[in-house]
Amino acid sequence: MRIYQTNEIKNIALLGSAGSGKTTLAESMLYGSGIIKRRGTIEAKNTVSDYFPVEQEYGYSVFPTVFHVEWNNKKLNIIDCPGSDDFIGGAITALNVTDQAVILINGQYGPEVGTQNNFRYTEKLKKPVIFLINQLDSDKCDFDNVISNMKSIYGSKCVQIQYPISTGSGFNALIDVLLMKKYSWSPDGGMPIIEEIPEEEKEKAMELHKILVEAAAENDESLMEKFFEEETLTEDEMREGIRKGLVTRSIFPVFCVCAGKDMGVRRLMEFLGNVVPFVSEMPKLHNTRGEEITPDSNGPESIYFFKTGVEPHIGEVSYFKVMSGCVKTGDDLTNSDRGSKERIGQIYACAGANRIPVEQLNAGDIGCTVKLKDVKTGNTLNGKDCEWKFDFISYPNSKYSRAIRAVNSADTEKLMAAMLRMRQEDPTWVIEQSKELRQTIVHGQGEFHLRTLKWRLENNEKLQVKFEEPKIPYRETITKTARADYRHKKQSGGAGQFGEVHLIVEPYAEGMPDPVSYKINGQELKVNIKGREEIDLEWGGKLVFINSVVGGAIDARFMPAILKGIMERMEHGPLTGSYARDVRVIVYDGKMHPVDSNELSFMLAARNAFSLAFKEAGPKILEPIYDLEVYVPSDYMGDVMSDLQSRRALIMGMDSEAGYQKLQAKIPLKELSSYSISLSSITGGRASFNTKFASYELVPNEMQQTLIAEHEKELDAENE
Repeated sequence: MRIYQTNEIKNIALLGSAGSGKTTLAESMLYGSGIIKRRGTIEAKNTVSDYFPVEQEYGYSVFPTVFHVEWNNKKLNIIDCPGSDDFIGGAITALNVTDQAVILINGQYGPEVGTQNNFRYTEKLKKPVIFLINQLDSDKCDFDNVISNMKSIYGSKCVQIQYPISTGSGFNALIDVLLMKKYSWSPDGGMPIIEEIPEEEKEKAMELHKILVEAAAENDESLMEKFFEEETLTEDEMREGIRKGLVTRSIFPVFCVCAGKDMGVRRLMEFLGNVVPFVSEMPKLHNTRGEEITPDSNGPESIYFFKTGVEPHIGEVSYFKVMSGCVKTGDDLTNSDRGSKERIGQIYACAGANRIPVEQLNAGDIGCTVKLKDVKTGNTLNGKDCEWKFDFISYPNSKYSRAIRAVNSADTEKLMAAMLRMRQEDPTWVIEQSKELRQTIVHGQGEFHLRTLKWRLENNEKLQVKFEEPKIPYRETITKTARADYRHKKQSGGAGQFGEVHLIVEPYAEGMPDPVSYKINGQELKVNIKGREEIDLEWGGKLVFINSVVGGAIDARFMPAILKGIMERMEHGPLTGSYARDVRVIVYDGKMHPVDSNELSFMLAARNAFSLAFKEAGPKILEPIYDLEVYVPSDYMGDVMSDLQSRRALIMGMDSEAGYQKLQAKIPLKELSSYSISLSSITGGRASFNTKFASYELVPNEMQQTLIAEHEKELDAENE
């Protein structure tokens, strides 16, 4: 394999809903370019893309697969991304390291929820888009309706390059209005027969050709001038206009293909090679210092690792993009994230599970290597005198969580090690060991996402695991002012223990003025502030601690112990053992003993006094509330809203977005537990959602009583 220069390399993300045919298209592209000798099928479990056991088990892509094709002296690096929204992390990774998105649309269904999700990410990352309508051989395919739907969603930027003469089982020909030629195929597909456009198609073809010419001309002033003068452009001028329009996202070309029959695939690759922008033509990425990095083969050597795969008999396969310079076999590089040294043993051009050894990869290229000592996903390796780091991939918040534990407790350590290893392969699996909940929580993008994790643990790692409902991280607070005192006294033989603490608790809100006095049970208590600490609690909210002791009733040296006792009780709230927050504590009096008083005595006295006061201060339980956005087809809007209202959600607004309804709501975390399953069931998998933590709010009274009773039962069970 020859070494490709930066201006000969194009990086492309292959996106689309589940079932749109990406893996089948990848097989046809690899076959057409000669990388493989025969096309595999999903049914036969022998495709280049879906080669992991879990993918063959479920018949779905789980990981993004990197492969390349060589076409017309160009190298096309292509990342075939999973279609399911549960594995959206793969699509996000791919879009960040490529320069062009090809979005497949199933000709039977038109734009689906996965199409919308992928398009939103291309919009966010400002990536060019080509739409590719597949499955034209299906009897359910209504091409004109698909185009109509696309134009209603994406507007006039959708411009046809091709259209089929007919669809259904007899599909074997299309008209290309860029080249103004008819392409047809034998039943076996492969190489096309290229002919003049038939007379009966000329009028339609010319009409679409004019639309394409005008769309291409709009992206360049000189082309626009020529178009006004001559009302036409040459093929090369049209390609130039389309290329510029792709970069600015002002044109979304629409192609046709039947990937299963290998029809239209070679013409697609020709367009990708001739028209899609090169790496060097795309906006530059920035390193963590904000410096713009140009993909220059003569620049400093720097490679960014965006994906890790773990394969049997090989171990970790590390995939990278050459950000600058050129990487060669045997290079000694420094890991800027971990400070370690690495030698690059062998580098490969990728083709799924197959790897082709190469001596060198230049700036902008994508490849992989194996047997690195200390490189993780997201790390950067640099050559001499270069200290760049990259951190430009941002993943969505988790949508589905489960507590996980090993069935055999002796396997707990192995389980954690396996999950941390697997997170290198998919960063949207998030593992959290919650001290608060006393559970290991695994967060993901959906029920299927976590089911896949469980399958791999049980089948690949031979670890039996159990999923459980995660506990909710409730919080406790107070709603009114209360006071209490507590004397801790213990005498046994020699020196005893003595400490007495009098304190006031009240709700705290940001910006509250310091207290001057309190009137409690008819008694006025003046506050004379001797010391004040404002503590940002790691679980959210604040504790404000005020020392108002006068006359030396408690020595100042005992104040840290008093604060420690209060903090201990804040970590195990009096109602349910949840963290307490947003409380102001004023210690105003107490007593000490010249011999028996010590830190432990005052810590215990403070802890008990705080607990007594807290229970008298209108204690309330708070629950986490999340902002929820649901993207749903109009047909299902009523059902989705009804379901949300049954989950105590508060509807905040509705809006239309790209052919879908966007529903905004606030919803308790407890009600989100199984929401992804419910939404999929209600909408037949055609809706998606995202969440973000919003705030803590009071739980209903009835629910509070239930939670307190459940906690008391747990304590009784622990004490038995």
